[in-house]
Amino acid sequence: MKQFMLCILATSLLFACAANETENGTNTALKGQITTPQKQLRHVVLFSFKDSATLSDVQAVEAAFAALPNKIPQIRDFEWGTNNSPEGLDKGFTHCFFLTFDSEEDRAAYLPHPDHKAFGEVLSPHLKDVLVIDYWVED
Repeated sequence: MKQFMLCILATSLLFACAANETENGTNTALKGQITTPQKQLRHVVLFSFKDSATLSDVQAVEAAFAALPNKIPQIRDFEWGTNNSPEGLDKGFTHCFFLTFDSEEDRAAYLPHPDHKAFGEVLSPHLKDVLVIDYWVED
């Protein structure tokens, strides 16, 4: 009897799942909950530091950049890290900072923002080179 009940339950679940699928396999039970991803504007910043920059100098730059998302509300997302690629193609760039904005207007507010300018003052004495690339995320 127990096996019969489990079989009935399993069959019911299979039919319920099948009833919620459309021809292309999309689960219609979640259809109302699925949203189209919002476009994202990425701002990628790469730094190389002068030979004269000490570990303490570089750490101060890292901390100052990492503090910007708490000071500039237009920054939607932020991450950063240091190069660890084994390919040897970094051309001296050691740090990558990755910011996300919802719009060009948000990026336009970020660039002249007083806290961004203050960060530039921390960075500039130690900066050897910078590379910036912005792009819209493609699906």
